[in-house]
Amino acid sequence: MKALVYHGPGKKQLDEVPKPVVREATDAIVRITKTTICGTDLHILKGDVPTVAVGRILGHEGIGIIDEAGAGVSRFRKGERVLISCITACGKCEYCRRGMPSHCEQGGWILGNTIDGTQAEYVRIPYADTSLYPVPESADEDAMVMLSDILPTGYECGVLNAAVKPGDTVAIVGAGPVGLSALLTTQFYAPASLIVIDLDDNRLEVAKQFGATTVINSSDGKAADKVMALTSGKGVDVAIEAVGVAATFGICQEIIGPGGHIANIGVHGTSVTLHLEKLWSQNVTITTRLVDAVTTPLLLKTVMSGRLKPRQLVTHHFALGDIMKAYDTFGNASRERALKVILTQAPAAGG
Repeated sequence: MKALVYHGPGKKQLDEVPKPVVREATDAIVRITKTTICGTDLHILKGDVPTVAVGRILGHEGIGIIDEAGAGVSRFRKGERVLISCITACGKCEYCRRGMPSHCEQGGWILGNTIDGTQAEYVRIPYADTSLYPVPESADEDAMVMLSDILPTGYECGVLNAAVKPGDTVAIVGAGPVGLSALLTTQFYAPASLIVIDLDDNRLEVAKQFGATTVINSSDGKAADKVMALTSGKGVDVAIEAVGVAATFGICQEIIGPGGHIANIGVHGTSVTLHLEKLWSQNVTITTRLVDAVTTPLLLKTVMSGRLKPRQLVTHHFALGDIMKAYDTFGNASRERALKVILTQAPAAGG
């Protein structure tokens, strides 16, 4: 089968590799119908994620059709459409029982990290019963792909960790797909104002369309000053970091008000400075989190009801065989005006 393979920092290639097989009774083999590229994949290609070995098939998002189910799989059968969670959950270990499957002792974020991922024609999903979701018959498939990772990530790591409540002033630093997912789901809680900060005017325009009340281009280095002016010097109640670089985390520290929450979503490959000399007395809460995807059922129902419309995050479509072009587009998002790209595999012969 064809798959996108990591060959070391800055190196990737569409290779011919063996089709995965069932190894454990709880495995399922899924024929990918749609997948996508994540900002985390770009971090991997920069060398920021040392757990990813050379030769690994990348990708942790997608939907597909069960091609084969192990004898221990009881919830899914061959031919059924499924949503693949970015988090693999055994459902039994201490961390899964605590509602924190991101740290599952047998799983967690392993797809496209420590085991082969979804940017391929087929993928092996361990613990299929607790790591897959049925796709409703009437579901929009592009929208379903957004439920694999970015929507639960923006919601759990950003909105829930930040304890957003009605009337809050919320700033989201970074208007990429995850930042925009946080923007969409923050609105569940009726904040008084939503400020979005980014370097890209196109993404800021999209943020306004998605519900931002104020947008700020940070290219002049004065974003924090502008936020403080907007809030009469008080700062914001919530600052959500959705990039994963020192500069954006620094902005969050500069704009957070007393008693506020800084929620980090971004994948940080290098250290950042924590300004405790300023924050120690400010009653500020700082949170980090790897998505657990425990809110996927909630978000799925919200999408199916029409309350949440994640399909608007999709800007480009490619055939799975054109994944190298898709990476070029996604990796040059500002030039290409790209948010999420969808990669589609043609139906199987006779299917």
